[in-house]
Amino acid sequence: MTLKLRDGVFTAETEYGVAVLDEDRDQYWTLNPSAAIALRTLLDGGTEADAARTLTEEYAVDIDTAHRDVRELVGELCSAGLAEESTQGPSVRRGRRGRRAWWPEKKTP
Repeated sequence: MTLKLRDGVFTAETEYGVAVLDEDRDQYWTLNPSAAIALRTLLDGGTEADAARTLTEEYAVDIDTAHRDVRELVGELCSAGLAEESTQGPSVRRGRRGRRAWWPEKKTP
């Protein structure tokens, strides 16, 4: 399974990590650097296990915690209607505009 962003949802790199932009609802969420790494891995076609492994390589976190955190991130993104798990290949859409504390933070402009 891979992660796919819903139509109308894009990512944009920021100084701090990644912003996930929902153009249909005029909202955005910010992800800190560790969540950004996990999201990039997933959107590039990696599995949750790949994302967890990448987190353990970049941060001082054990594999079980990394797996749990990635699964929770995926759950939060899907619950917010931003993404869905897919059996198709990678699906990265970049924005057309310009440790556990990494959960999506809903923002409205």
